[in-house]
Amino acid sequence: MKSAKLILHHPTIQKQSSSNTNRLWLIFIISFTTAFTLTLISTTTAAAATTATTATGSAASSVPLRLSISDALLHYAAPTNSTHMTSTELATITATVARCAAAASHCNLLVFGLTHEALLYKALNFDGRTNFLEENENLVSRFEQKHPGIEAYDVKYETRVGEMKRLIESARGELQGEWRPVQNLLFSECKLALSSLPNHVYELSWDVNLVDGPSGFHEAAPGRMSAIFTVAVLARSKKGGAAETHVFVHDFDREVEKVYSDEFLCRDNLVEVVGKLGHFVVERGSDERLMTEFCSVSASANSSSSSTSMA
Repeated sequence: MKSAKLILHHPTIQKQSSSNTNRLWLIFIISFTTAFTLTLISTTTAAAATTATTATGSAASSVPLRLSISDALLHYAAPTNSTHMTSTELATITATVARCAAAASHCNLLVFGLTHEALLYKALNFDGRTNFLEENENLVSRFEQKHPGIEAYDVKYETRVGEMKRLIESARGELQGEWRPVQNLLFSECKLALSSLPNHVYELSWDVNLVDGPSGFHEAAPGRMSAIFTVAVLARSKKGGAAETHVFVHDFDREVEKVYSDEFLCRDNLVEVVGKLGHFVVERGSDERLMTEFCSVSASANSSSSSTSMA
C-alpha cells in the first residue's frame, strides 16, 4: 500500500509571488509610458521647429534676390576672378552710382571695357541701365552667353596709341569743324568720334561714364583717345537727365589718358584722383552754335603755363 503525501500551500508564499509579478508589470508600464511621453514631446518640438524653419525659409524665398546681384556674388566668389581695380577706386565709382540712383528714378551707366568688374557695375545699377562697349567681339559673345542680363556691344576702334600726338594736334587746329564739343556723333566725320555705336547710345542721357577700355597697352593697340573724346561730347550734347555727367578715366597715370582727359574733359572739371582713377564732372553744353571749345582754358595753355612756372 502506497503511502500518501500531503502537500500544503502556504498562503504567504503565494501572495509574495503574485505581488512581485504585479510590481514588475507596474514598473514596465510606467517606464513605457515615460518613454512614449518623452518621445512624443521630442517629436512635437522637432516638428514645430521644422515648421517654423520652413515658414521662415518660405518667407525669405518669396523675396527673390535680383539676378544681377546673385550673378555678381557667384562670379566674385570664385578665387580666380580678382578685380584689376583697387578697393578705393571701386568705392569711388560705387558711391557715385549710388548717389545717381538715389537722385533719379534710374541711373544710366556707360562703361568702355568689359572688365572683371562688369557684373559688379551691373549689380550696383540694378534699377538703371548699364551698357558695356568692348573691343573684343569674342569676349562680348562669350560674356553675353554666360550672363544673359548683360547689355554689351563690340566696338571697332580706328585709332592707335602711336597716333596720339598727331591726332591731338589735328584736334587743336580744327575745333571749329568736326571736333566740336556739342554735336551729334552719329553723323560726325571726326577721326576721334565713335560714330558706329548702337543708335540708343547717342540718344540716351548717360549720367555716369567709365573709360576703362580699350586696353591701350602698346603703340599698335587701340588707345582710349576715341573713348575719351566720345564721352566728352556725349556729356555736353545730352538733352535730358541731370546737367552734370560724372566721367571716370582709369589708368589716369598713363600718357594717353592724362593728355586726352586734359584736352577734352578739362582740368577744371577734375574733382579727384583716387589711385589710378581720374574723376571728372562735366556740365551739359548750352548751345551747339555758341560752344566751340571743350575747356575754358585749353590744355596746351595749361601746359605752357606749367612749363613757364617751372622755369
